[in-house]
Amino acid sequence: MSDGLTLFNVLTFILASGISLSAPYLYPAIGEVFVERSGIFNLGIDGIMLLGAFASYYMVLQTESIPLGILSAILCGMLLGALMALFTVTLGGSQGIAGIGILMLGSGIANLFFKVRLGEYVFISGPKPLSIPLLSELPFFGKVFFQHNALVYGAFLLLPVSWYIINKTPIGLSLRAVGENPEAADSLGINVARIRYLALLVGGALAGLGGAYLSLVMVKSFQEGMTNGIGFIALALVYFGGWRLQGVLAGAFLFSLVNSAQVWMQLLDVNIPSDLAVMLPYLLTIIVLTLPLIRGHKPSALGEPFKREEH
Repeated sequence: MSDGLTLFNVLTFILASGISLSAPYLYPAIGEVFVERSGIFNLGIDGIMLLGAFASYYMVLQTESIPLGILSAILCGMLLGALMALFTVTLGGSQGIAGIGILMLGSGIANLFFKVRLGEYVFISGPKPLSIPLLSELPFFGKVFFQHNALVYGAFLLLPVSWYIINKTPIGLSLRAVGENPEAADSLGINVARIRYLALLVGGALAGLGGAYLSLVMVKSFQEGMTNGIGFIALALVYFGGWRLQGVLAGAFLFSLVNSAQVWMQLLDVNIPSDLAVMLPYLLTIIVLTLPLIRGHKPSALGEPFKREEH
């Protein structure tokens, strides 16, 4: 170690950074849990995130208002989520093709508006860290857990809220019923289309919020292709977690921790090729997805279109 860094300090920084880096994965992955539990899968997450990243960044650049930037990302995400619902639920189109279309649409709009409205990188001031009184002063734990910005805390608070909604509320029961057997749910009076629309709106909003985290917190600007496949990693995390939120959390933190570690390995000049270090989180994702222990219960109707029969 150099410059006064100790192994303890490095481990503290890695853990703190791992928690912070997990937020842009948690938001879209939590949203995708809602979507897939309703029987839909959305390949367009990356495009939604990119549009959310641009919308939030541009709004903050124009107004200097972080809340307005976040709201813009959420609304753009909901708009693309509604389009996905229109193509797959109302029109009965292929979920895979519709998702790719949303990916291309979101990415294309974000990149086009960036070139037309700006064309150059301009940096903004993102949300400041919120140090929780007393707790932030604790040795080790204060640095790791209690010195993050509001969007990080929001991602982790969203986990128990989402778990409660999915598992303990009537709308969560309807969501799970639609994802398992939409025909039976329909026979019980559940509006399958409405539930799937709602799930896709929630998924779109959270994917947009994940994009906002990238532009407002991590980069503090907008770059073409800045999502770098995070939307597809979020999809993988849902499978890794067995469609359970606690599994998604474990996967997101594991991926982010490895990502944080590889950054520190490069900063500390660890004798490992930089390209290999950057590949480590993605190699880990491929490996864990092949393990049979991580297989959970896939919603039985996932990917299956539903058309209500008229009687």
